[in-house]
Amino acid sequence: MTHSPSRVFVVDDDDSVRRALGRLLRCAGYQTEVFESARSFLADMDLSSGPACLVLDLQLPDLSGLELQRELNMSLPIVFLTGHGDIATTVDAMKAGATDFLTKPISDTVLLDVVERALVCAMQMYEERQELVEIELRLASLTPREREVMALVVTGRLNKQVAFDLGVAEKTIKIHRARVMKKMKARSLADLIHFADKVRAGRPAYAPHVRH
Repeated sequence: MTHSPSRVFVVDDDDSVRRALGRLLRCAGYQTEVFESARSFLADMDLSSGPACLVLDLQLPDLSGLELQRELNMSLPIVFLTGHGDIATTVDAMKAGATDFLTKPISDTVLLDVVERALVCAMQMYEERQELVEIELRLASLTPREREVMALVVTGRLNKQVAFDLGVAEKTIKIHRARVMKKMKARSLADLIHFADKVRAGRPAYAPHVRH
């Protein structure tokens, strides 16, 4: 199995489990950071330096696994690993976006398989976050008038309609539109609409996997 240069966070209050998971994941080639509580993880985590996923215990001494999941708000893929799972909890976790829910004991092979799948999601999310940052930087370079023009253009309005809406000459709109396309690095109207949709969505999403 080929691993991407990604990180795996482990949050588990059981010292022996935490050490065993850390050792397994490092031996498999992953950059791994372990935490004994949800609060310590929230205090130290850094999602800006590359794709990452979280292997998370359900029962923790401060926030529960589900509470931490809500705090993270789908900012990274989560694999639940617990000895206290039930159907209702599993459903709640999966509905909230967990990529997998595993019940201890679990084989090393299955765990590594699940982590690799979560990291595929993580890479997609990271790339989408990077794209969003770049789009927002381009958007920030627009003048207020260019933003107005872009907002109308992406709704499908023609230059003459935009000119009427803004009370200016159509040739002025053509100039603004050309500048918008250049600054946003949009090759077509479809590109511009895609960028606008990305900014509106704000957060990349991934498709959770349900184990049967």
